[in-house]
Amino acid sequence: MRQAQNSRTTSESTVSVSVNLDGTGTSNISTSVPFFDHMLTALSKHSMIDLDITATGDTHIDVHHTVEDTSIVLGQTLREALGDKVGIRRYGFAAVPLDEALAQCVVDVSGRPYFVHEGEPEGQQYHLVGGHFTGSMTSHSLESIAFNGGLTVHLDLVRGRDPHHIVEAEFKAFARALREAVETDPRSNSVPSTKGVL
Repeated sequence: MRQAQNSRTTSESTVSVSVNLDGTGTSNISTSVPFFDHMLTALSKHSMIDLDITATGDTHIDVHHTVEDTSIVLGQTLREALGDKVGIRRYGFAAVPLDEALAQCVVDVSGRPYFVHEGEPEGQQYHLVGGHFTGSMTSHSLESIAFNGGLTVHLDLVRGRDPHHIVEAEFKAFARALREAVETDPRSNSVPSTKGVL
């Protein structure tokens, strides 16, 4: 079973994450950041990865630490669950609309962390979605997942106007691309790399 569990405690947050890559998209999410909970629930649902995530932190100061630390542990747990990556598809692509917003994402389970995020309208990074989740946290969260998960991620907002729609379309595009990338390929029983390792 491609499952893993990790936890992390600092002076700023306490995080516990459990992952099942071969799940059905069920989740139990509680990070004390409501909009982030909404995005992680969508990530689980549309990636078909079961997620059990609990986090508490110094949200009375800012949500930054809790979102960042949760994303770090989630990335680490995804990487552990992937194991030696034998038989995975490796690459995934998705384009996801949400009303006027359209996001595209490419994921490569490369073992080489990289994150590119382009196309958001100026001002998105400052907008408080749900009154607490700063728009800039979208990039920071997904970048933290990518870097700690050993993923190459290219995320592009093609168009979008409503800040909520933009973030949700981006998380869902990442989820769908991740689903395809980590799925097992029935035609393969090896690591999808000419180097023999990812």
